[in-house]
Amino acid sequence: MTIASEPKTPFTPYQRRLFVFLSVASFFEGYDFLALTQILPNVGAEMGLSASDEGLLVGVINVGTMIAYVLVRKADQWGRRRVLTITIAGYTFFSVLTGLAPNVFAFAACQLLARVFLIGEWAVSMVYAAEEYPKDRRGMVIGVIQAFSSLGSIVCAGVVPLLLSTSLGWRSVYFVGGVPLVMMAVARRGLRETARFERHAAERQHEGAPPFTQILRSAHRRRMLELALIWGVTYVCTQNAVTFWKTFALRERGMTDAEVGASITLAAIVSMPLIFASGKLIDVAGRRKGAVVIYTVTAAGVLGAYALPTQAGLTVALIFAIFGASGVLPVLNAYTTELFPTHLRSDAVAWSNNLLGRITYILSPIGLGVAAERVGWGRAVSTTAVFPLIALALILWLLPETRGKELEETSRV
Repeated sequence: MTIASEPKTPFTPYQRRLFVFLSVASFFEGYDFLALTQILPNVGAEMGLSASDEGLLVGVINVGTMIAYVLVRKADQWGRRRVLTITIAGYTFFSVLTGLAPNVFAFAACQLLARVFLIGEWAVSMVYAAEEYPKDRRGMVIGVIQAFSSLGSIVCAGVVPLLLSTSLGWRSVYFVGGVPLVMMAVARRGLRETARFERHAAERQHEGAPPFTQILRSAHRRRMLELALIWGVTYVCTQNAVTFWKTFALRERGMTDAEVGASITLAAIVSMPLIFASGKLIDVAGRRKGAVVIYTVTAAGVLGAYALPTQAGLTVALIFAIFGASGVLPVLNAYTTELFPTHLRSDAVAWSNNLLGRITYILSPIGLGVAAERVGWGRAVSTTAVFPLIALALILWLLPETRGKELEETSRV
Protein backbone atom coordinates (compact mmCIF):
# COMPACT_ATOMS: atom_id res chain seq x y z
CA MET A 1 0.00 0.00 0.00
CA THR A 2 1.28 3.42 -0.91
CA ILE A 3 0.98 6.04 1.78
CA ALA A 4 0.18 9.49 0.45
CA SER A 5 2.54 12.18 1.58
CA GLU A 6 1.13 14.87 3.83
CA PRO A 7 0.30 18.16 2.09
CA LYS A 8 2.77 20.93 2.73
CA THR A 9 1.74 23.81 4.97
CA PRO A 10 0.64 26.68 2.69
CA PHE A 11 2.26 30.10 2.90
CA THR A 12 0.29 33.12 4.04
CA PRO A 13 0.26 36.20 1.76
CA TYR A 14 2.82 37.86 4.06
CA GLN A 15 5.09 34.83 3.99
CA ARG A 16 5.04 34.92 0.19
CA ARG A 17 5.98 38.63 0.16
CA LEU A 18 8.70 38.03 2.75
CA PHE A 19 10.03 35.15 0.65
CA VAL A 20 10.46 37.51 -2.30
CA PHE A 21 12.07 40.22 -0.16
CA LEU A 22 14.63 37.89 1.41
CA SER A 23 15.38 36.31 -1.96
CA VAL A 24 16.09 39.69 -3.57
CA ALA A 25 18.34 40.67 -0.66
CA SER A 26 20.23 37.39 -1.05
CA PHE A 27 20.58 38.00 -4.78
CA PHE A 28 22.90 40.95 -4.14
CA GLU A 29 24.96 38.94 -1.65
CA GLY A 30 25.72 36.52 -4.48
CA TYR A 31 26.44 39.35 -6.88
CA ASP A 32 29.00 40.88 -4.54
CA PHE A 33 30.63 37.52 -3.76
CA LEU A 34 31.35 36.79 -7.42
CA ALA A 35 32.18 40.41 -8.26
CA LEU A 36 35.45 40.25 -6.35
CA THR A 37 36.29 36.95 -8.06
CA GLN A 38 35.60 38.41 -11.49
CA ILE A 39 37.55 41.64 -11.13
CA LEU A 40 40.45 40.39 -8.98
CA PRO A 41 42.82 39.88 -11.96
CA ASN A 42 41.90 43.33 -13.30
CA VAL A 43 42.39 45.07 -9.96
CA GLY A 44 45.62 43.13 -9.45
CA ALA A 45 46.96 44.16 -12.84
CA GLU A 46 45.96 47.81 -12.41
CA MET A 47 47.45 48.05 -8.94
CA GLY A 48 50.52 45.84 -9.52
CA LEU A 49 49.62 43.03 -7.12
CA SER A 50 51.42 39.67 -6.95
CA ALA A 51 49.66 36.35 -6.23
CA SER A 52 50.44 36.66 -2.52
CA ASP A 53 49.20 40.27 -2.59
CA GLU A 54 45.91 39.15 -4.14
CA GLY A 55 45.51 36.46 -1.50
CA LEU A 56 46.24 39.00 1.22
CA LEU A 57 43.74 41.44 -0.31
CA VAL A 58 40.98 38.81 -0.25
CA GLY A 59 41.92 37.89 3.32
CA VAL A 60 41.79 41.51 4.50
CA ILE A 61 38.41 42.07 2.84
CA ASN A 62 37.10 38.93 4.49
CA VAL A 63 37.86 40.38 7.92
CA GLY A 64 34.58 42.20 7.38
CA THR A 65 32.73 38.90 7.56
CA MET A 66 34.06 38.45 11.10
CA ILE A 67 33.26 42.02 12.15
CA ALA A 68 29.69 41.33 10.98
CA TYR A 69 29.42 39.45 14.28
CA VAL A 70 28.64 42.76 15.98
CA LEU A 71 25.58 43.41 13.81
CA VAL A 72 24.31 39.85 13.69
CA ARG A 73 24.20 39.34 17.46
CA LYS A 74 22.44 42.71 17.85
CA ALA A 75 19.46 41.12 16.13
CA ASP A 76 18.73 39.35 19.45
CA GLN A 77 18.56 42.76 21.14
CA TRP A 78 17.36 45.26 18.51
CA GLY A 79 15.19 42.88 16.53
CA ARG A 80 15.54 41.17 13.18
CA ARG A 81 13.78 43.88 11.18
CA ARG A 82 15.90 46.79 12.39
CA VAL A 83 19.20 45.02 11.81
CA LEU A 84 18.17 43.79 8.35
CA THR A 85 17.28 47.35 7.33
CA ILE A 86 20.63 48.70 8.58
CA THR A 87 22.64 46.03 6.79
CA ILE A 88 20.98 46.57 3.41
CA ALA A 89 21.59 50.33 3.53
CA GLY A 90 25.18 49.92 4.72
CA TYR A 91 26.06 47.40 2.03
CA THR A 92 24.69 49.65 -0.70
CA PHE A 93 26.63 52.70 0.51
CA PHE A 94 30.00 50.98 0.72
CA SER A 95 29.52 49.08 -2.52
CA VAL A 96 29.11 52.36 -4.38
CA LEU A 97 32.04 53.85 -2.47
CA THR A 98 34.24 50.94 -3.61
CA GLY A 99 33.82 52.12 -7.18
CA LEU A 100 35.43 55.43 -6.22
CA ALA A 101 38.47 53.85 -4.51
CA PRO A 102 41.70 55.56 -5.71
CA ASN A 103 44.11 52.81 -4.58
CA VAL A 104 44.26 49.28 -3.22
CA PHE A 105 44.09 50.45 0.41
CA ALA A 106 40.86 52.37 -0.12
CA PHE A 107 39.50 49.46 -2.18
CA ALA A 108 40.25 47.02 0.65
CA ALA A 109 38.73 49.30 3.30
CA CYS A 110 35.49 49.90 1.35
CA GLN A 111 35.07 46.23 0.50
CA LEU A 112 35.82 45.20 4.08
CA LEU A 113 33.04 47.49 5.35
CA ALA A 114 30.70 46.37 2.57
CA ARG A 115 31.24 42.77 3.70
CA VAL A 116 30.34 43.69 7.29
CA PHE A 117 26.87 44.76 6.19
CA LEU A 118 26.51 42.19 3.43
CA ILE A 119 27.19 39.17 5.65
CA GLY A 120 25.09 40.72 8.40
CA GLU A 121 22.18 40.94 5.96
CA TRP A 122 22.69 37.36 4.83
CA ALA A 123 22.84 35.97 8.38
CA VAL A 124 19.74 37.84 9.58
CA SER A 125 17.87 36.71 6.45
CA MET A 126 18.55 33.12 7.47
CA VAL A 127 17.19 33.82 10.96
CA TYR A 128 14.06 35.34 9.40
CA ALA A 129 13.64 32.27 7.21
CA ALA A 130 13.97 29.89 10.15
CA GLU A 131 11.57 31.78 12.42
CA GLU A 132 8.82 32.76 9.99
CA TYR A 133 8.20 29.60 7.96
CA PRO A 134 6.59 26.23 8.81
CA LYS A 135 8.76 23.34 9.94
CA ASP A 136 7.99 21.16 6.90
CA ARG A 137 9.17 23.84 4.44
CA ARG A 138 11.94 25.54 6.42
CA GLY A 139 14.79 23.82 4.61
CA MET A 140 13.25 24.59 1.22
CA VAL A 141 12.89 28.28 2.08
CA ILE A 142 16.45 28.55 3.35
CA GLY A 143 17.67 26.72 0.24
CA VAL A 144 15.77 28.88 -2.24
CA ILE A 145 16.87 32.11 -0.57
CA GLN A 146 20.46 30.86 -0.79
CA ALA A 147 19.84 29.87 -4.42
CA PHE A 148 18.97 33.47 -5.23
CA SER A 149 22.45 34.33 -4.03
CA SER A 150 23.71 31.99 -6.75
CA LEU A 151 21.41 33.67 -9.24
CA GLY A 152 23.09 36.94 -8.30
CA SER A 153 26.41 35.29 -9.09
CA ILE A 154 25.14 34.25 -12.51
CA VAL A 155 24.01 37.77 -13.32
CA CYS A 156 27.37 39.06 -12.10
CA ALA A 157 29.24 36.57 -14.30
CA GLY A 158 27.17 37.65 -17.28
CA VAL A 159 27.40 41.41 -16.86
CA VAL A 160 30.97 41.80 -15.58
CA PRO A 161 32.63 41.19 -18.99
CA LEU A 162 30.36 43.90 -20.42
CA LEU A 163 31.01 46.28 -17.54
CA LEU A 164 34.78 45.74 -17.75
CA SER A 165 34.69 46.94 -21.35
CA THR A 166 33.18 50.29 -20.36
CA SER A 167 35.22 53.40 -19.68
CA LEU A 168 34.78 52.88 -15.92
CA GLY A 169 36.13 49.32 -16.07
CA TRP A 170 35.91 47.30 -12.85
CA ARG A 171 34.53 50.29 -10.97
CA SER A 172 31.21 50.04 -12.81
CA VAL A 173 30.69 46.60 -11.26
CA TYR A 174 30.31 48.23 -7.84
CA PHE A 175 28.19 51.13 -9.02
CA VAL A 176 25.62 48.53 -10.05
CA GLY A 177 25.54 47.53 -6.38
CA GLY A 178 23.58 50.72 -5.68
CA VAL A 179 20.47 49.19 -7.22
CA PRO A 180 19.23 47.41 -4.07
CA LEU A 181 18.92 50.61 -2.03
CA VAL A 182 15.94 51.89 -4.02
CA MET A 183 14.32 48.45 -4.23
CA MET A 184 14.78 47.58 -0.57
CA ALA A 185 13.82 51.04 0.72
CA VAL A 186 10.38 50.56 -0.81
CA ALA A 187 9.95 46.87 -0.07
CA ARG A 188 11.03 47.01 3.60
CA ARG A 189 7.95 49.08 4.54
CA GLY A 190 5.90 45.92 4.66
CA LEU A 191 8.50 43.97 6.62
CA ARG A 192 7.39 42.83 10.07
CA GLU A 193 9.34 41.71 13.08
CA THR A 194 9.30 37.92 13.48
CA ALA A 195 6.58 36.61 15.78
CA ARG A 196 9.08 34.55 17.75
CA PHE A 197 11.27 37.57 18.45
CA GLU A 198 8.26 39.66 19.50
CA ARG A 199 7.30 37.03 22.06
CA HIS A 200 10.91 36.85 23.24
CA ALA A 201 11.12 40.66 23.52
CA ALA A 202 7.89 40.83 25.52
CA GLU A 203 9.15 38.20 27.95
CA ARG A 204 12.51 39.94 28.44
CA GLN A 205 11.56 43.61 28.08
CA HIS A 206 12.98 44.55 31.49
CA GLU A 207 16.32 42.84 30.93
CA GLY A 208 19.38 44.78 29.77
CA ALA A 209 21.66 44.06 26.86
CA PRO A 210 22.95 40.46 26.92
CA PRO A 211 26.64 40.14 27.84
CA PHE A 212 29.21 39.35 25.15
CA THR A 213 29.84 35.93 26.70
CA GLN A 214 26.19 35.00 27.19
CA ILE A 215 26.24 31.94 24.95
CA LEU A 216 29.54 30.78 26.45
CA ARG A 217 27.85 30.62 29.84
CA SER A 218 24.81 28.76 28.54
CA ALA A 219 24.07 25.07 28.04
CA HIS A 220 24.41 25.68 24.28
CA ARG A 221 28.13 26.51 24.37
CA ARG A 222 29.29 23.09 23.19
CA ARG A 223 26.85 23.01 20.28
CA MET A 224 27.95 26.46 19.18
CA LEU A 225 31.60 25.43 19.26
CA GLU A 226 30.83 22.27 17.27
CA LEU A 227 29.12 24.32 14.58
CA ALA A 228 31.96 26.85 14.58
CA LEU A 229 34.40 24.01 13.85
CA ILE A 230 32.23 22.70 11.01
CA TRP A 231 31.78 26.17 9.49
CA GLY A 232 35.53 26.79 9.69
CA VAL A 233 36.53 23.49 8.09
CA THR A 234 33.94 23.98 5.33
CA TYR A 235 35.13 27.51 4.52
CA VAL A 236 38.72 26.39 3.89
CA CYS A 237 37.44 24.89 0.66
CA THR A 238 34.24 26.67 -0.34
CA GLN A 239 35.51 30.19 0.32
CA ASN A 240 38.36 29.74 -2.17
CA ALA A 241 36.95 27.35 -4.76
CA VAL A 242 35.23 30.03 -6.83
CA THR A 243 37.24 33.05 -5.69
CA PHE A 244 40.49 32.06 -7.39
CA TRP A 245 39.16 30.04 -10.32
CA LYS A 246 39.32 32.88 -12.86
CA THR A 247 42.89 33.70 -11.85
CA PHE A 248 43.81 30.01 -12.16
CA ALA A 249 42.13 29.60 -15.55
CA LEU A 250 43.76 32.71 -17.01
CA ARG A 251 47.28 32.13 -15.73
CA GLU A 252 47.64 28.36 -15.62
CA ARG A 253 45.30 27.10 -18.34
CA GLY A 254 45.84 29.96 -20.80
CA MET A 255 42.14 30.74 -21.17
CA THR A 256 41.01 34.18 -22.33
CA ASP A 257 38.72 36.55 -20.45
CA ALA A 258 35.90 35.62 -22.83
CA GLU A 259 36.47 31.88 -22.34
CA VAL A 260 36.58 32.24 -18.58
CA GLY A 261 33.43 34.35 -18.59
CA ALA A 262 31.66 31.77 -20.75
CA SER A 263 32.74 28.89 -18.50
CA ILE A 264 31.70 30.64 -15.29
CA THR A 265 28.36 31.73 -16.75
CA LEU A 266 27.60 28.26 -18.13
CA ALA A 267 28.66 26.54 -14.92
CA ALA A 268 26.62 28.94 -12.79
CA ILE A 269 23.49 28.51 -14.94
CA VAL A 270 23.69 24.72 -15.03
CA SER A 271 24.32 24.58 -11.28
CA MET A 272 21.19 26.61 -10.52
CA PRO A 273 18.65 23.73 -10.55
CA LEU A 274 20.92 21.80 -8.21
CA ILE A 275 21.25 24.75 -5.86
CA PHE A 276 17.49 25.37 -5.82
CA ALA A 277 16.98 21.68 -5.09
CA SER A 278 19.42 21.60 -2.15
CA GLY A 279 16.92 23.07 0.31
CA LYS A 280 14.21 20.66 -0.84
CA LEU A 281 16.70 17.81 -0.49
CA ILE A 282 17.37 18.49 3.19
CA ASP A 283 13.61 18.76 3.84
CA VAL A 284 12.86 15.43 2.13
CA ALA A 285 15.94 13.34 2.90
CA GLY A 286 16.89 15.11 6.12
CA ARG A 287 19.81 17.31 7.11
CA ARG A 288 22.29 14.47 7.58
CA LYS A 289 21.58 12.51 4.38
CA GLY A 290 21.39 15.75 2.42
CA ALA A 291 24.79 16.71 3.80
CA VAL A 292 26.29 13.44 2.55
CA VAL A 293 25.20 14.20 -1.01
CA ILE A 294 26.10 17.89 -1.01
CA TYR A 295 29.48 17.67 0.70
CA THR A 296 30.65 14.71 -1.40
CA VAL A 297 29.74 16.47 -4.63
CA THR A 298 31.51 19.61 -3.37
CA ALA A 299 34.79 17.78 -2.78
CA ALA A 300 34.71 16.13 -6.21
CA GLY A 301 33.79 19.37 -7.98
CA VAL A 302 36.56 21.46 -6.41
CA LEU A 303 39.18 18.82 -7.10
CA GLY A 304 38.19 18.59 -10.75
CA ALA A 305 37.82 22.35 -11.25
CA TYR A 306 41.50 22.86 -10.44
CA ALA A 307 43.02 19.59 -11.69
CA LEU A 308 41.45 18.65 -15.03
CA PRO A 309 43.46 19.58 -18.15
CA THR A 310 40.79 20.79 -20.61
CA GLN A 311 38.38 23.72 -20.59
CA ALA A 312 35.42 21.39 -21.04
CA GLY A 313 36.46 19.26 -18.07
CA LEU A 314 37.15 22.27 -15.91
CA THR A 315 33.77 23.77 -16.76
CA VAL A 316 31.87 20.58 -15.90
CA ALA A 317 33.72 20.31 -12.59
CA LEU A 318 33.10 23.99 -11.93
CA ILE A 319 29.36 23.31 -12.09
CA PHE A 320 29.67 21.10 -9.04
CA ALA A 321 32.16 23.40 -7.32
CA ILE A 322 29.74 26.33 -7.64
CA PHE A 323 26.88 24.12 -6.50
CA GLY A 324 28.92 23.00 -3.50
CA ALA A 325 29.94 26.53 -2.48
CA SER A 326 26.23 27.39 -2.26
CA GLY A 327 24.78 23.99 -1.44
CA VAL A 328 26.60 23.55 1.87
CA LEU A 329 25.06 26.77 3.16
CA PRO A 330 21.42 25.59 3.50
CA VAL A 331 22.68 22.59 5.48
CA LEU A 332 24.74 24.68 7.91
CA ASN A 333 22.25 27.56 8.06
CA ALA A 334 19.46 25.13 8.90
CA TYR A 335 21.48 23.57 11.71
CA THR A 336 22.76 26.91 13.05
CA THR A 337 19.29 28.44 13.23
CA GLU A 338 17.47 25.32 14.41
CA LEU A 339 19.67 24.16 17.27
CA PHE A 340 19.36 27.28 19.47
CA PRO A 341 16.49 29.02 21.30
CA THR A 342 15.10 32.36 20.10
CA HIS A 343 17.00 34.49 22.61
CA LEU A 344 20.32 32.95 21.49
CA ARG A 345 19.63 32.30 17.81
CA SER A 346 21.33 35.35 16.30
CA ASP A 347 24.06 35.17 18.93
CA ALA A 348 24.74 31.56 17.93
CA VAL A 349 24.90 32.47 14.24
CA ALA A 350 27.24 35.37 15.04
CA TRP A 351 29.57 33.31 17.23
CA SER A 352 29.71 30.07 15.24
CA ASN A 353 29.79 31.57 11.76
CA ASN A 354 30.94 35.19 11.87
CA LEU A 355 33.35 35.23 14.80
CA LEU A 356 34.87 31.75 14.97
CA GLY A 357 33.98 30.01 11.73
CA ARG A 358 35.27 32.90 9.64
CA ILE A 359 38.80 32.61 11.00
CA THR A 360 39.61 30.14 8.22
CA TYR A 361 37.55 32.23 5.80
CA ILE A 362 40.04 35.05 6.40
CA LEU A 363 43.29 33.11 6.75
CA SER A 364 42.88 30.46 4.06
CA PRO A 365 43.05 32.86 1.05
CA ILE A 366 46.26 34.34 2.47
CA GLY A 367 47.80 30.92 2.90
CA LEU A 368 46.71 29.81 -0.57
CA GLY A 369 48.16 32.98 -2.11
CA VAL A 370 51.54 32.17 -0.59
CA ALA A 371 51.27 28.53 -1.67
CA ALA A 372 50.25 29.53 -5.20
CA GLU A 373 53.51 31.43 -5.70
CA ARG A 374 55.36 28.14 -5.09
CA VAL A 375 53.14 25.43 -6.60
CA GLY A 376 50.51 27.35 -8.60
CA TRP A 377 46.82 28.01 -7.96
CA GLY A 378 45.75 24.62 -9.31
CA ARG A 379 47.70 22.50 -6.85
CA ALA A 380 47.13 24.92 -3.97
CA VAL A 381 43.33 25.07 -4.22
CA SER A 382 42.74 21.46 -5.30
CA THR A 383 44.24 20.24 -2.02
CA THR A 384 41.41 21.96 -0.12
CA ALA A 385 38.95 19.40 -1.57
CA VAL A 386 39.66 17.17 1.44
CA PHE A 387 38.08 19.68 3.85
CA PRO A 388 34.41 19.13 2.82
CA LEU A 389 34.92 15.44 3.61
CA ILE A 390 36.29 16.33 7.05
CA ALA A 391 33.33 18.66 7.63
CA LEU A 392 30.91 15.92 6.58
CA ALA A 393 32.46 13.50 9.05
CA LEU A 394 32.00 16.09 11.81
CA ILE A 395 28.34 16.63 10.86
CA LEU A 396 27.60 12.90 10.98
CA TRP A 397 29.47 12.54 14.27
CA LEU A 398 28.25 15.60 16.15
CA LEU A 399 24.89 16.86 14.83
CA PRO A 400 21.40 15.35 15.23
CA GLU A 401 18.64 15.15 12.64
CA THR A 402 16.28 18.16 12.85
CA ARG A 403 14.06 17.68 9.80
CA GLY A 404 10.35 18.31 10.36
CA LYS A 405 10.66 19.59 13.93
CA GLU A 406 9.57 22.92 15.39
CA LEU A 407 12.34 25.29 16.52
CA GLU A 408 11.24 24.94 20.13
CA GLU A 409 11.92 21.20 19.83
CA THR A 410 15.15 21.32 17.84
CA SER A 411 16.69 23.83 20.23
CA ARG A 412 16.44 21.23 22.98
CA VAL A 413 18.06 18.39 20.97
